[in-house]
Amino acid sequence: MLDIVTIKDVKVKLGEICKQQRKIHELSREDLADALDVSRTTIQNFENGNNATLDTVLKITNHFDLLEPLYKSLKDLEDTNNLNSLY
Repeated sequence: MLDIVTIKDVKVKLGEICKQQRKIHELSREDLADALDVSRTTIQNFENGNNATLDTVLKITNHFDLLEPLYKSLKDLEDTNNLNSLY
């Protein structure tokens, strides 16, 4: 049986991580939205696995110091698969 990961699965997981980190740092959705210069609705949608733009993903990962691990994971993937480009 194939274990297929969908785009929705990834959006939901990113939302869960955001919510978890926000709660660890004792931030409301409004607090995080203000810090990132986005709307509270953007954070709510993101946490619910909806409308995750790349810009929002990067702002959130950067805010919670997860940008470097994300980048390293991408580099590892690139190195493992001998990819020249992700495009």
